[in-house]
Amino acid sequence: MTEADLDAVQAVEASAYAHPWSRKHFHDSLQSGHPAMMLLGEALPGDAPHPERPDGRVLLGYLVAMPGVDEVHLLNITVAPAHQRVGWARFMLDALALWSRGQGAQWLWLEVRQGNLPARRLYESHGFAQVGLRKGYYPNGTFQREDAVVMSLNLMAAPAPGVGA
Repeated sequence: MTEADLDAVQAVEASAYAHPWSRKHFHDSLQSGHPAMMLLGEALPGDAPHPERPDGRVLLGYLVAMPGVDEVHLLNITVAPAHQRVGWARFMLDALALWSRGQGAQWLWLEVRQGNLPARRLYESHGFAQVGLRKGYYPNGTFQREDAVVMSLNLMAAPAPGVGA
């Protein structure tokens, strides 16, 4: 992901969430050197790519992570609404786990809205375990907040993606 991609990324973000990241969140992540990866695919006949890309490919999803000492923190993972529920999030999680291991990380961390049960089930099926709760972490309407479930994946204990699958 580069600055040139931010309009397309922001369009997908806004279509996927009631409380999306702002363009500035993505810009600041890139400026900080955080790994930010996009998943692109070929447009199929009859597809109306949203947003359109000059190269004709479709933005299926993206992720932003923040490396730390012996760990990587997943800050944002999003699959475009038209491409959800077909395995792209799992594919990106696998890629992030492989990349993280290559960086010497021992843990992956993330927060997820307490009420986002599909995402929580995905993370649990991927080996993440709930390790805490952050009260009032996410905005959830005017003057309301939602708790975040803190989850981690021990990369040293988990099998490498695709191994034994």
